[in-house]
Amino acid sequence: MSRPATFTPPSGTRALRLATERGEFAALVGEPESGSVRGTVLLLPGFTGSKEDFIALHGPLGAAGYRTVAVDGRGQYETPGPADDETPYAQAELAQDVLAQAAALDASRVHLLGHSLGGLVARAAVIADPAPFASLTLMASGPAAVTEPQQQRVKLLQGALATLGMAEVWEAIQALDAADDVADVRGADARDDLRRRWMRNSPAQLIATGRQLCTEPDRVAELAALAPPVHVLSGERDDTWPVPLLDDMARRLGAERSVITGAEHSPNTDRPLETAAALAAFWGRHSPRTTRRATS
Repeated sequence: MSRPATFTPPSGTRALRLATERGEFAALVGEPESGSVRGTVLLLPGFTGSKEDFIALHGPLGAAGYRTVAVDGRGQYETPGPADDETPYAQAELAQDVLAQAAALDASRVHLLGHSLGGLVARAAVIADPAPFASLTLMASGPAAVTEPQQQRVKLLQGALATLGMAEVWEAIQALDAADDVADVRGADARDDLRRRWMRNSPAQLIATGRQLCTEPDRVAELAALAPPVHVLSGERDDTWPVPLLDDMARRLGAERSVITGAEHSPNTDRPLETAAALAAFWGRHSPRTTRRATS
């Protein structure tokens, strides 16, 4: 999961409920400092993540002239969803949610970014209907299922969710991280934020999307046939989708490729300034001519 250092939105960013034809979605919206909008960006978080994963990007992207809209997907953190029904979390349903979100932003066309699992959902949305999107960025998100070791971790989580409560599963995750020597240098407030986010996720959503991570087919050819501008961005190390695999996917897509030095699976939190610079440069080459103001 992405582990943002804070859940406190930066100055100039507002929390709202994004009203769409498929319901309301919790969002954090950042506006350009100058008031001149170069483009609108829709940001989709990954597995066990939330809109807060992009907090460190709002400022630098706003300074570059971009309106940023980060959302909690259905069943993620502050967007409610059923706890015991997996049907609304099928990938096709989540893709339709993204199309509804893009339509609600009242922008000429939207730059779409998905991190990890969010990249798989973003890809499905573009394949379903590329028209609303000026570009697609796949951040640390690969061509098909995650690596075998990651599949094993996801399956362990699914098994735990089927038999234990969310609080018990959280404690098991912390123990597993400690056994794997995953350092946690955040303060108590940040750890409390992460636990609160976990507790508000829908178990059914985690089970359904975890299955997608383990079974996703290779859809690169489908996406390439649509020919939207695509950007493949990652850290220099990634144990979820190895970097050489992402390099090959970018080649197959004819995509632009950015590798963020010093970052791993979450460039958005590992190296936000460098990530924002790479994103703004890409979007600057593929921005629609006009955008209008987001609505809530």
